[in-house]
Amino acid sequence: MARPPLFVTRLCTRQNVNSPIRNLCIAGTNSGVEGEAAVENPDQSSPENHQSEQQSFVEIAKDVCKVIRTRPRWEQILLSDFPTVNFTDPRFYTEVLKAQNNPLLSLRFYYWLSSQNGFLRDQFSDEVIFSGLVQAKAASAAKCFRQKMKFVPQPSCLEAYIQCLCQNGLIEDALDVFIELRGVGHCPSLKVWNSALSDSIRAGRTDIVWKLYEDMIESGVVAGVDAIGHLIQAFCVENNVPKGHHLLRQVLEAGHAPSSVAFNRLIYESCKNRDYFRLSSLLHSMIATNCSVDISTYQHVIQGLCETRNRREAFRIFNDLKNRGYAPDMVMYTTMINGLCKMKLLGDARKLWFEMIQKGFNPNVYTYNTIIHGYLTTNHLSEAESLYKQMCEKGHGETTVTYNTMIYGLCLHGRVEEAHNLFNKMVEKGVAHDVITYNSLIQGFCKNGKIAEGLQFLYELLKQGVQPSPASYTVLIEKLCDIGHILEAKSLWNDMQDRGVKPAASTHDSIILGLIKQGYVTEGLDWLSSMMKSSLKPRRKTFEKLIYHLSQADKLDDSLSILDYMLRLGHVVRERIFCSLVTKLCKDNSRHIEVQLGYIV
Repeated sequence: MARPPLFVTRLCTRQNVNSPIRNLCIAGTNSGVEGEAAVENPDQSSPENHQSEQQSFVEIAKDVCKVIRTRPRWEQILLSDFPTVNFTDPRFYTEVLKAQNNPLLSLRFYYWLSSQNGFLRDQFSDEVIFSGLVQAKAASAAKCFRQKMKFVPQPSCLEAYIQCLCQNGLIEDALDVFIELRGVGHCPSLKVWNSALSDSIRAGRTDIVWKLYEDMIESGVVAGVDAIGHLIQAFCVENNVPKGHHLLRQVLEAGHAPSSVAFNRLIYESCKNRDYFRLSSLLHSMIATNCSVDISTYQHVIQGLCETRNRREAFRIFNDLKNRGYAPDMVMYTTMINGLCKMKLLGDARKLWFEMIQKGFNPNVYTYNTIIHGYLTTNHLSEAESLYKQMCEKGHGETTVTYNTMIYGLCLHGRVEEAHNLFNKMVEKGVAHDVITYNSLIQGFCKNGKIAEGLQFLYELLKQGVQPSPASYTVLIEKLCDIGHILEAKSLWNDMQDRGVKPAASTHDSIILGLIKQGYVTEGLDWLSSMMKSSLKPRRKTFEKLIYHLSQADKLDDSLSILDYMLRLGHVVRERIFCSLVTKLCKDNSRHIEVQLGYIV
């Protein structure tokens, strides 16, 4: 808080021999009337006496400030602790305000002072308090001070107050102050307008952004490129990214470039909307206009491109940022290694791995798991096991994620017994199992024909209180249907429903195919109808099986209806299905159905 200058006014003091601060008293060394006369006629006092008096003000003010800072209820004892001091004298209380570096305590002191007899407020003191609160970003206290003291600051002070309100999220109050300034014919500086626009965006108040922009135009303020950048961000907040891009193009065509903040916001929204063609264009525009591209922007772009399988473009940008002198961090290296592993480019992933280590980054749990998972999914099991051993030696192996990665990989390669051993080792090491652990083992054992073991893992999952996921049931229901245990499959289906687990679309297909296989074609049709009502898309195989079995049961109308629906969903009908239907129609010599088939085709 800025310290105010000393007021040149009188301080009336009273000599008190019994006062505990007698040696700090402002009166002269003589007692009685002689001392009082010296104070009442300061012009007749010597410069030495005036300097001594001023020094006494400072010393007493420091003591008062100490009491204010350290005593919780100082208002009740301040007068008794300093009986010789006239607190209402501007020369003295200004020294207190100068010595007090906490604006909220200064405000409290000023409120107390205003309740004392003989205190007369003045504009300057009010501005000192108000300015201190504004500089300290104490917006609520400043607002309360204005209302309580009915204080009207100068326009320049109100401009700072607007910024203070905005930074504290009091956007509507700031808008009121803009209106107040407009009422007295004062137009705030462009810096204040931009600050208000920026903080309105941060608060998500795009309605106020547009109101402020409208007021700017009406006030004759020329919106600079920074203001346009705020408008671009406002479009993004409103999820109207195309308009934001359109405004950006207009700015670029006019030969200007908004701040990197506006670019970064558009890039972020493009990532969120998976519009990676536009994202790459934005990045090139930033580079072309010499707009600084920070490392977090590159991180957003690379991560987004990897997530949407545009990994080659991500790798190109990754290498480009290194060529521009940026140093990728651990997160970016890991993201790119993960992307390369998913593209099956293990050679490039290994190069980045060793480059990362050479740059001084020690791989963490996530980085290890990323490349191990890459090895496992590309049939490099021995390399994965070697890296897992290295990881354990470095103390990174005892986590649920790490065990899950290895269990998944072993199950993927049919080594379910080894995966089971790791599962038991987790218990020994005190590492918790989660739904992914159980799901990997359920799927691994089921795909190896060990459905009973898979069921046991599901039962244990439920016994341990772990919330199952659709994947916990999907493969079990599929395999039970394959071997004709349709009742057990439907029992698992009902259990899913009871536990609030939403079945995957493929689970419906499995039940329908299982029913058809057991000869329950009509019930299979009912399940298909249920899928359609739930807006789920059955697989082509499901349609084909239904069409075949319905036609063999001489239910040609139903067969053609299913065929029609299959085509509407965009499935490609294989030739043998048409041949089967045509043969059946010719055999039955059904002219009506033949016409209907021709219509569908």
